Amino acid sequence: MGVYSVDKLIAEARKLASDFRRATGKPLAGVSVEIAEYDAARLLNLELVRNEAAGYDAVGHGEREGKRIQIKGRTIFDEGKKGQRIGQLSIEQPWDSVVLVLMDDNHEAYEIYEAQRADIIAALQDAEGSKRNKRGAMSVAKFKHISKLVWTREEGAVHDEVWDNKTG
Repeated sequence: MGVYSVDKLIAEARKLASDFRRATGKPLAGVSVEIAEYDAARLLNLELVRNEAAGYDAVGHGEREGKRIQIKGRTIFDEGKKGQRIGQLSIEQPWDSVVLVLMDDNHEAYEIYEAQRADIIAALQDAEGSKRNKRGAMSVAKFKHISKLVWTREEGAVHDEVWDNKTG
């Protein structure tokens, strides 16, 4: 084990990436994905897998027990900007779902969405004829549309609840 804890290193990476973006106007390459993976694992009870050939980034525990999960991250600097995309999805690899960690300009997670494999593949097939569609690429808006919100900064884990107007 090194001198620093992973928590401390991730906190420093958040600060460095945010400061770099403010100073240069450009993202610090490769940092957002590491922060997103760390946050998804910590917040959703996932175990990161360090085998890039596996086709997934983590294995679930608890309510996601045994699920193979790809993790994508996107730092949103301008909420009004249209057409923001997530990284390419490896549809030929074995995985069960994809989680998308949305981060603010300080690289702090504020929402996490999860989409199931069948929904992602159907959405990609529907967009196959589109000129803008690159194999395995999807917009953040489309991903949010086909997925389920599973975590927010304000509420923590979000579980499916049926609204009942009779309880009070």
